[in-house]
Amino acid sequence: MEERQKKLAQLRKRLAEGTKDNRRSLVEESAKSKITARDAARLERQRKLAETLRAKADAEERGEDAERDKNWEWTIEENDNWEKKLARKKRRADYEFHDDAHAARRRYKKDLDLIKPDLAAYNKQKEVAMGLAPGTLTSFNPSQGASSALVPTSLEQQMAADNLYRDANTLMYGDSKPTEDAIDRVVKKLNLDADKKSKFSRKRNNEEEGDITYINEHNRVFNKKISRYYDKYTTEIRASFERGTAL
Repeated sequence: MEERQKKLAQLRKRLAEGTKDNRRSLVEESAKSKITARDAARLERQRKLAETLRAKADAEERGEDAERDKNWEWTIEENDNWEKKLARKKRRADYEFHDDAHAARRRYKKDLDLIKPDLAAYNKQKEVAMGLAPGTLTSFNPSQGASSALVPTSLEQQMAADNLYRDANTLMYGDSKPTEDAIDRVVKKLNLDADKKSKFSRKRNNEEEGDITYINEHNRVFNKKISRYYDKYTTEIRASFERGTAL
């Protein structure tokens, strides 16, 4: 009898622990479901900040420089690219309108960021223009064998050089035949510009409030504060003035 009572007590204890664990899990899931994307991003930023502060504190305890230790994680190429990116961002930080030439240059620089040149095709043209064997500048394919690596003749080299390095005195024009991919890129860029232009709006802030009755931001706030208290008395009078029926 005593054994049965002990076993019953153990079962009741396990049942209570299971109920408690289930309730804890339910509360945690409910709390997670209430977290929005903004809260999740905020928690992630806090976690990264805590890790950074922890690493800095550990470095100070060891007598090391935290920034120096962090810089060891970057290569020289990555550091150079990062510095170039910061310099480019600093140059383009001036968003004010100066003149048409400055605006055109900014637009040209932005368009250059979208260009992805075909270096393989360019290197092939350069090989012919310089009289080099195929595969010298591009990657060599061993499956083609050495028989295909023929050095171009002087006439082919001269024509390729004139075609690749054209200047103001060249007589060659109108012979460029772009590929289908190049045409698709141009069409995509034009469609993108047209889409941006159609969505562009010069609407200013607070235009949805109706008539502009202010001359600056301070005056706008003042008029809004006055309207909050006196509009209920002056709405009918102003409407009568607008209709022309005021006495």
